[in-house]
Amino acid sequence: MQTPTLIALALYFILMLAIGLFAWKRSTADSEGYLLGGRNLHPAVAALSAGASDMSGWLLLGLPGALYLSGLVEAWIGIGLFVGAVVNWFVVAPRLREQTVSYGNALTIPQFLANRFPDKAIALRVTSAVIIVIFFAVYSAAGLVGGGLLFESTFIDTPIMGLNPYMAGVLLTALVVLAYTMVGGFLAVSLTDFVQGCIMVVALVVMPLVVLFGDGWGTTAQVLREVDPNFLSWFGGLSTIGFLSAVAWGLGYFGQPHIIVRFMAIRDGGVKAARNIGLSWMFVALIGALGVGLAGRAHVEMNGLTLENSETIFILLANTLFHPFVTGFLLAALLAAIMSTISSQLLVSSSSLTEDFYRLFLRKNASETEMVNVGRVCVALVSVAAIIIASDPESGVLSLVSNAWAGFGAAFGPLIILSLVWKKMTGMGAVSGLVVGAAVVMTWIATGLNDSTGVYEIIPGFIAAWLAIWLVSLATARAPAASEA
Repeated sequence: MQTPTLIALALYFILMLAIGLFAWKRSTADSEGYLLGGRNLHPAVAALSAGASDMSGWLLLGLPGALYLSGLVEAWIGIGLFVGAVVNWFVVAPRLREQTVSYGNALTIPQFLANRFPDKAIALRVTSAVIIVIFFAVYSAAGLVGGGLLFESTFIDTPIMGLNPYMAGVLLTALVVLAYTMVGGFLAVSLTDFVQGCIMVVALVVMPLVVLFGDGWGTTAQVLREVDPNFLSWFGGLSTIGFLSAVAWGLGYFGQPHIIVRFMAIRDGGVKAARNIGLSWMFVALIGALGVGLAGRAHVEMNGLTLENSETIFILLANTLFHPFVTGFLLAALLAAIMSTISSQLLVSSSSLTEDFYRLFLRKNASETEMVNVGRVCVALVSVAAIIIASDPESGVLSLVSNAWAGFGAAFGPLIILSLVWKKMTGMGAVSGLVVGAAVVMTWIATGLNDSTGVYEIIPGFIAAWLAIWLVSLATARAPAASEA
């Protein structure tokens, strides 16, 4: 790696750490400040923080890689996600912001559910916290895999501190994220997400435009059709099940704790502005990711380049087309995407461990200072688990993300929506939906049904959880009325 590239990356790391120190002085005095930034996030910060923590390395690695291999049909994943995000901002965001305050000023999703259904408070807090920690360990690992791939593709068999480039990338990414997350808490994560979101969208606009202007729009399209006549077809070779599985990614939005927690932190009256900013950012970013995958495939074919891992097309283009300092900026954009999501997930996992285990069972009267410090320890513990999972260099970013996304979407999606809009929902129904959604997804993956049927596991998981909540709530709601009669 050339010196200008290293300088650009070093400046990026320094900026992230500086933001962490700034946030440490502003919002880590109590649990509300450390976990939600005092519920006073500016709409723009909340919007880009939600977007950056949502899209992660998947936006610059997984999605472009899928398009690189299969063509435009993979764009349906992005379309499904955008539709899901629109519904999430309009239906979930305003209600969750209001109800988490009205139901006992809940600081975490499990705490909100417990306050919403007090008869099943312990079961909901423990079950949801376990699901959050398990799936976020996998999800965070996906981000660390992205960091490992970045270093592996850039340094190419050059040992770093005695480690192979992949593991060096995994560890360095984890350490920097740990530093600013442990020190600055939610405000640090949100402010770094805002900066990272700006870097990401600029990179996603610049890169495909440079490739297309350099290779020619018409030539690019011609080359892609030569690769496969259906490469630029929206439906070429796409089955009904394949289409439904692609757009079903949008169902996952309603149950992603690291995204919806941003709704809880927006300052009063800021949801509408945050929604407009967030959806605009997401639209541009997704278009850019599609461009990277498609234009990148044409560029590789035209120039006889070799790409062993399709998920590294962004890295290949950054290293071959730009000045080393600009390359450093583009690689920083990739690190930004990766780190923004990892930091959010670590903090949400930490909040569940501290509020829904430590305070609930071990130290009910713990001081605010103690809770903040315990939260920092929990951030470190979850990151260790993620590093262990990510130590396998064969791990695929898209596959890890898809599994965790489905797990959260099925377990929490129906639960969050119905708890906000359906007054007849009961505590037993909530617990049933949580358990059934997670169990169906894990069973679907473990038995290989996602591969053998082609049906994305979020579809059966989401449907089963919704039915479980509805049926069990109706059954348990009638029982008290009968006994009282």
